[in-house]
Amino acid sequence: MLENIEVVVNDKPATIKKGITLLELSKMYESDYLHKIIVAKVDSEFHELNDPINESCHIEFFDLTDSFANRVYLNGLIFLANFCFSELYGKKGYLLTRYSADKALYIESTCKLTREMVMALENQMNEVVKANVKIHKVTILRHDAINYFNEIGDTKKAGLLEYITNTYVNLYRLGNTYNYMFSLMPSTTDSLSEFRLTYLNEEGFVLRFPTIYSNNEIPRYKHHSKLFEVFKESKEWCKLVNLDTSVDLNNIITSGNIFDLIKINETLYSNKLLEIAKKIADNKKIKFVLISGPSSSGKTTTTMKLSMYFKCFGLKPRVLSMDDFFVDRVDTPKKSNGEYDFECIEAVDLKLFNKTMENLLKGNKVKLPTFNFLTGEKVYKKEMQLADNDILLIEGIHCLNPLILENINSCNKIKIYLSALTEINIDKDNRIPTTDNRLIRRLIRDYYTRGYEPDATLKLWENVREGEEKNVFPYQDEADFTINTGLVYEFPVLKVYAMPLLYKVKKDSPYYEDAKRLIRLLDIFLPVPSEQVPNDSILREFIGGSYFE
Repeated sequence: MLENIEVVVNDKPATIKKGITLLELSKMYESDYLHKIIVAKVDSEFHELNDPINESCHIEFFDLTDSFANRVYLNGLIFLANFCFSELYGKKGYLLTRYSADKALYIESTCKLTREMVMALENQMNEVVKANVKIHKVTILRHDAINYFNEIGDTKKAGLLEYITNTYVNLYRLGNTYNYMFSLMPSTTDSLSEFRLTYLNEEGFVLRFPTIYSNNEIPRYKHHSKLFEVFKESKEWCKLVNLDTSVDLNNIITSGNIFDLIKINETLYSNKLLEIAKKIADNKKIKFVLISGPSSSGKTTTTMKLSMYFKCFGLKPRVLSMDDFFVDRVDTPKKSNGEYDFECIEAVDLKLFNKTMENLLKGNKVKLPTFNFLTGEKVYKKEMQLADNDILLIEGIHCLNPLILENINSCNKIKIYLSALTEINIDKDNRIPTTDNRLIRRLIRDYYTRGYEPDATLKLWENVREGEEKNVFPYQDEADFTINTGLVYEFPVLKVYAMPLLYKVKKDSPYYEDAKRLIRLLDIFLPVPSEQVPNDSILREFIGGSYFE
């Protein structure tokens, strides 16, 4: 007779049989969830549902409305798409997981695609979902895994495992296909039923699925052509320097050529900014440069470098932050939980801002507010008047919102969108989310310049992300220029600063799993000292030592 054990499931006591799997147990609770249960947290750590329960513990189940479970769900869909594509078109080519695209994931193919091929892939994925196939986890010697991937021609994945020091690694099997996936995985295919594929062109398609920001629905896809062009430019440049994955970057480090790459990458970014500054300077009517982007996209450094370049063309740049136009604290809108919502457009004194800018454009002298974050009130100590050769750079998350300077003619303003796009992948199946890049940047900056512990930054990140989804990303197509502020070499440099901070997050912290995931990501990169990073680099905004501080 099997022994019973006492557990707590979703904060309620329960008696279960020892050795029961989390998957079996989850069936008793699935009616409490809107979607299929994806993973479970046992005490403080996430587990796959195939894991057994052998001792008393606290268990909490999660569906894809949870950010961690949603990430697992997406990786399960990637695994499923790869498996089905191989079954259908394996002799023609394979899939390459690329980057986020409007709450969806852009996936490329090494063979030319037709709309019918993508429809067939979606149908095949649905068939495997209906068949409820188990996704097996297999633990094998790392060297055996390396040999396997070399034998099937996946040399990048074999190379990735060369830079991992573990004796054993986990592979996942679906049918007769094995893969190394950089996360936990769903336990069965029937939990992966919510997705759609949208054909884009002969190069790729987007995988759509419910995100934590899409109200539990599969969102409609909106194509952002400007952002795609920036990604395409970055990809073409990476091809020129033979840089596509973390393995390629590690090989550059081991060859001793990383400092050359740093110089080349910094030159590329600076030249892009210089080119944009020249175009703006040549247009004598432009008086306002509006700069926006999500958190830690490098708005401060970009603004300062643009200012420096404008001086080269005879302009006198003036810099202004929209944060100084916050409404007084007593008038700040609140969220449903009672907290102040500093990131909504209503937190800005829009009438005052627009009227002030209109007066500046007319050549009038105006009084400018400075927001006192301690008292929560504006004070007026500065004055400004724009001369003929003055140009005003305005930085803020709402700068692309059409309500900003809505009464000023488009010929007098230019809008710039910044995004730290991650240009390299872990391998062809495992991507590095752009949000992780920005989060690591922010963790470092918050700790060293603001005194925030890593737990505090991780706690705030969900609110930051929610604000970006509402107030930044919807307006990215309003930009006249889109600039990639990500640097291909930055993860090895950030690793040196971030790893000690992430290890400060203890096992009993609610953000322990987030820290563990970021540690695992950074662990695949070899470290690079920061001495060769120029003092005007955008990276210096986060690691310190910036020329613009």
